[in-house]
Amino acid sequence: MKWFVKEGSIVREIWGNADTILFIFAGASAEFAVNKSVDWLYFTGKLPADPLGRLFSTVSYARRIVFSEYDAALNAIDQITAIHKQVEGKRGAQIPDWAYRDVLFMLIDYSIRSFEMLERKLTVDERAEVFEVFLQVGARMGIGGLPEHYDSWLEMRNQQLNDNFEKSRFSIDLYKQYKKHLGLPRYVMLKEVQVQLAPKQVNKLLALGQWSALKLILPAYKFTRIFNLHRFVRNLILPEKYKLEIAGLDIASH
Repeated sequence: MKWFVKEGSIVREIWGNADTILFIFAGASAEFAVNKSVDWLYFTGKLPADPLGRLFSTVSYARRIVFSEYDAALNAIDQITAIHKQVEGKRGAQIPDWAYRDVLFMLIDYSIRSFEMLERKLTVDERAEVFEVFLQVGARMGIGGLPEHYDSWLEMRNQQLNDNFEKSRFSIDLYKQYKKHLGLPRYVMLKEVQVQLAPKQVNKLLALGQWSALKLILPAYKFTRIFNLHRFVRNLILPEKYKLEIAGLDIASH
C-alpha cells in the first residue's frame, strides 16, 4: 500500500501525538486571529460561532491527510479545495494564493515548533521533510507561488510574518470568542502556550508578553508522562466536547 506520508516519517511522529497537535492548535489559534485574510473565515460565520471547532477541523483535516493511503489523502485534499471553492462562489470573490500559503506555512511552522518544544530539536533533514509533505498538499490544491525548497520556505515564512498579519476588530472579537468557549482557566492556559510558541511578530501584535508560566509547567507535565499520568492532566484542561476526539489522536502513534 502506498501512503501519502511514508511509515517511519517524522511527520507521522509529530501528528500522531495528541500533545503536539494541541500545541499546533494553540499556535494556529493565535495566527488565525491576526491574519489579514481572517475576514474570509468570518464570512461564513462558522469561526466566531464555533472557533474551537473551526480550528480543530483544520487540524483534523491535516492529520487525516498525514495518515491516509495516497489516493485517500488526495481525495481529502480535493474536499478541502471544493469547500473553499463553495465559499468563494457564495462571496463572489477568490481567496488569494497568499492566504492559502499562510495557512499551509502555519501548519509547517507549528508542526516544527510544537514538536521541538515538547520533544527535541529536529534535524535540518527532518524539518525539510515536514515542509515537503505540506508542499505536496499545497501543490495538489493548486496554490500558486509555493517555494520549492525548505530554505526558500524559511525566507518566505519570515516575509509572510512581516507582511500578512495585523491586529483588527476580528482579532479582538476572536479572542473574546476563545474566552467564551474555553472558559477563563483554559483561556489563560491557551495564552500561556501561545507566549512560548508564537513567532515574535505574532506575539507582538497580540501583546502576549515574553514570560510564560509554561516554562515551569511544561517540565512537570513531561514528568507525568513517565508514569502515564499526562492523559489525566490533559483531560483536566480540555473542554468536555473535545476530550474523546483528542484522546483518539494518540492512537495513530502506536
